[in-house]
Amino acid sequence: MPHRKEKTREAPVLDFERPIVELERRLDELKQRTRLSGEIRREIENLETRARELQQHIFSSLTPWQKVLLARHPARPYTLDYVSRLFTDFIELHGDRRFADDAAMIGGIGFFEGVPILCLGQQKGRTIKEKLARNVGMAKPEGYRKAKRLMDMAARFGKPVICFLDTPGAFPGIDAEERGQAEAVAKNLEIMAGLPVPIIAVVIGEGGSGGALAIGVADRILMLEYSVYSVITPEGCASILFRSDARKADAAEAMRMTAPDLARLGIIDEIIPEAPGGAHRNFDLTARNLAAALRRHLADLLPLPPSLLKDLRYQKYRRMGVFVEPGGVVS
Repeated sequence: MPHRKEKTREAPVLDFERPIVELERRLDELKQRTRLSGEIRREIENLETRARELQQHIFSSLTPWQKVLLARHPARPYTLDYVSRLFTDFIELHGDRRFADDAAMIGGIGFFEGVPILCLGQQKGRTIKEKLARNVGMAKPEGYRKAKRLMDMAARFGKPVICFLDTPGAFPGIDAEERGQAEAVAKNLEIMAGLPVPIIAVVIGEGGSGGALAIGVADRILMLEYSVYSVITPEGCASILFRSDARKADAAEAMRMTAPDLARLGIIDEIIPEAPGGAHRNFDLTARNLAAALRRHLADLLPLPPSLLKDLRYQKYRRMGVFVEPGGVVS
């Protein structure tokens, strides 16, 4: 009986990406022809130029909501995609030693360009089976307690911590609440504030609420170009403030959740350029850009003594935020 060839699934395409993808498909069709005449070669060159110009035009004027869609793109690289490209000899560590191992939270040790590090990050999963197993990156208390256990270990051995933030938020289910979800998140904030080793947090996709912040209290906070970082999802904000899910795009704009907005507000330290068209178009190029940033920030942080490191971290978070006092005084 002949072996049946499986169909390869194409990556989903967002509406604003469609014109670019259609041009690229036309290019692929032309390039697959065995004999390319001079006229076809000229058409290919014209189409390549047009595709680059169209991509630059579309991505230079993305709305905040479109960036949210890019941050959630199902083909976007996840934590383990970066781990395999950035770290060598990575060994994943499991379990919180109290209840279970949470597959939504990845943790392990490895080397970044010869420097031993601890890596933490949320993992969403791609297939239906993986998404169910990893709870779409929404960790439960055991996930945050696993992260705490590993951060304590990094502190004991003096190893820097690199965290990848990519979650809609901490899991809000009854079982998570019964096991102390709020306490687990709050404990991580406390631990990270006083950790005596360098911490770098990178928002690689959707940095949502306390679920992201629980591994996001860091000396340096980086964001990929089309990632988002906020206290709530645009849908949640729209339902609370506007009483309408239809206004999620308005909420995304009002929340100032994109990388350029957060850089202007002093919340993050650097925006990492993604591959043209988004990280999902070229995992390797985006990972190389991220590696360059990690290299620079680790070089700055590693020589600092623990006391200075903690003091600078404290000052960093004290400077965040602007509020108006009675009488109109801005602090």
